Amino acid sequence: MLLKTVLLLVLVAQVLVLENGLLRTPPMGWLAWERFRCNIDCDEDPKNCISERLFMEMADLMAQDGWRDLGYVYLNIDDCWIGERDDTGRLVPDSKRFPHGIAFLADYAHSLGLKLGIYEDMGNLTCMGYPGTTLDKVELDAQTFAEWKVDMLKLDGCFSTREEREEGYPKMAAALNATGRPIAFSCSWPAYEGGLPPEVNYTLLASICNLWRNYDDIQDSWRSVLSILDWFVKHQDILQPVAGPGHWNDPDMLLIGNFGLSFEQARAQMALWTVLAAPLFMSTDLRTISPQNVNILQNPLMIKINQDPLGIQGRMILKEKSFIEVFKRPLSGDTSVLVFFSRRTDMPFRYHSSLAKLNYSSSRIYEAQDVFSGDIISGLRDDTSFTVIINPSGVVMWYLYPIQKMQITAQKSQVPLMKIRKF
Repeated sequence: MLLKTVLLLVLVAQVLVLENGLLRTPPMGWLAWERFRCNIDCDEDPKNCISERLFMEMADLMAQDGWRDLGYVYLNIDDCWIGERDDTGRLVPDSKRFPHGIAFLADYAHSLGLKLGIYEDMGNLTCMGYPGTTLDKVELDAQTFAEWKVDMLKLDGCFSTREEREEGYPKMAAALNATGRPIAFSCSWPAYEGGLPPEVNYTLLASICNLWRNYDDIQDSWRSVLSILDWFVKHQDILQPVAGPGHWNDPDMLLIGNFGLSFEQARAQMALWTVLAAPLFMSTDLRTISPQNVNILQNPLMIKINQDPLGIQGRMILKEKSFIEVFKRPLSGDTSVLVFFSRRTDMPFRYHSSLAKLNYSSSRIYEAQDVFSGDIISGLRDDTSFTVIINPSGVVMWYLYPIQKMQITAQKSQVPLMKIRKF
């Protein structure tokens, strides 16, 4: 029976491959949920309610303030946009908050060089109680989104059964394909099944979804960030191999610019999400975000690393008794990134290590660029001792690249790391 089930899943996967050619690198953009939630009171709070006005203002800022040009191109609506279904069963946005409709908003985003994402739920209701996509409405909703020129669909899983999800998510992938419009597909399916095999078949999932939520929703707190990171690290042997171009694990939104993270914690989330090859969906108010947080989110080297075309998800390679953890992600062109992460809460910590300890080749000499400061560290051999100073709840992040091969007769010595120059 198990063999028959496996064969059936393989056949289903072959038939329902998404085949949209999208998201060859992790998607980047802006998402409403974490910062604005389900605020629908446009009378009391017109500037911050889920409305056409809010999304148009964010679109303007994404185009004007450099976000779009760095790759943040998805403008994503989350829950609470729906008004009802009309007499024909089609979804209709709330007429007061979205008076011109979703197609108008999509056209507006496209006119600015952006893409529009939208939200629905594989169930009777969305998580906040709006009309969901039941099995009999899958094709209709997919066609509606395509007619509106939507570019991404996030399909949640509240108020659905396991059987409905097993049928509905592949069915939606096929329906999106059938529209002929390339629509990236973000699935919440695995998060509702515990995120792990055997309940989650990642082979099947990667064939029908471009990205997927594996675990709990993020909340605006450092505790929430750590809980998600811990889960990803605990299960990294399962999760790392299933991520890659066109299909990504999604640890949820970036909190940077909101209220729950310190400066060091904000830099840490950005670095850790980047090393995990995660989608970079910021969810903050771009009208009021501080220059300090803009600098974190708009770091060009960070974005280059996140968008590396190999698409390999990084992993934790070392966990020290000193509460220092080291993450590594292989990148294209024999380059890589290291993140030295401190879970300490007392004071800056001097962490001593070498590239040999971190599994680097003895046949190369490396240079490292500090991703945040831009400093260049030259002449790194595998046995070169170095020290990084990591702030509490903070990170040091290095982008490493080989600069020459070692000669067989070359003399190698263990020396302090001294050759640092400004980028």
